Amino acid sequence: MESFSADWLTLREPADHAARVEALVTTLAASLATPGVSTRAVDLAAGTGSNVRYLLPRLPALTHWMLVDHDAALLAEATARLAAHPDARGRTFSPRRADLNDLAALPIDGAALVTASALLDLVSAEWTRLFARRCREAGVHVLCTLSYDGRIGCEPADALDARVRELINAHQRTDKGFGLALGPDAADATAAAFRAEGFDVMVADSDWVLDESHAELQRQLIDGWAGAARDIAPDETVAIDRWRDRRLAAVADGSSRVRVGHGDLLALAPAR
Repeated sequence: MESFSADWLTLREPADHAARVEALVTTLAASLATPGVSTRAVDLAAGTGSNVRYLLPRLPALTHWMLVDHDAALLAEATARLAAHPDARGRTFSPRRADLNDLAALPIDGAALVTASALLDLVSAEWTRLFARRCREAGVHVLCTLSYDGRIGCEPADALDARVRELINAHQRTDKGFGLALGPDAADATAAAFRAEGFDVMVADSDWVLDESHAELQRQLIDGWAGAARDIAPDETVAIDRWRDRRLAAVADGSSRVRVGHGDLLALAPAR
């Protein structure tokens, strides 16, 4: 199962939060305000708790959050950060170390919401189908955000941009610990899986839009993209490295602009 460092998750958090689709969260909040709805939520692949930090002030009806991740160190970081959050008063946060491949064991029964951020593009089509079924059986609403959808736009344009994007998307479809990953197909595949289980599904674009204020995030993205491209096409290493150098030079002089396509998905559970 792929892991991410706390430093990377912290670096991307402002871009993540800026990209989120408020309208979907507003719709979800209205559904959760119904009398008798559980006050418990489960955040999958919780990392350092960024998704929960975004949702805390927007979903006041949810007072108990379970944070699920396979990385104990990230869970400890998440719990500490959330305890210090200004909206933590009256909320509880329970870390749970678990393997997300074991869908039957996911602690979602009795919850009102299952949520995850930047997860769906890492999982397989079969995992997604089984996840949708498990959520329908548990009767939970689902909010999955920031799923990469294969779109990358860079300014100033470079002749090798399209080829590197093609290689990145091929890398995104390799096994990330859940079988062959959906990668850029995640948003559409997940929407179809939840609709097949009777959920009311809403989707919206949640693109990162990065400028000179995101210079370090751009640098790390470009390095990561070049590495992924080299993994898929090692015989193109020289050209890829030159592309990387040109892109980093644009970041250094402040002219670089990057848009990374993501999608948010809200699936409201069918009446039971």
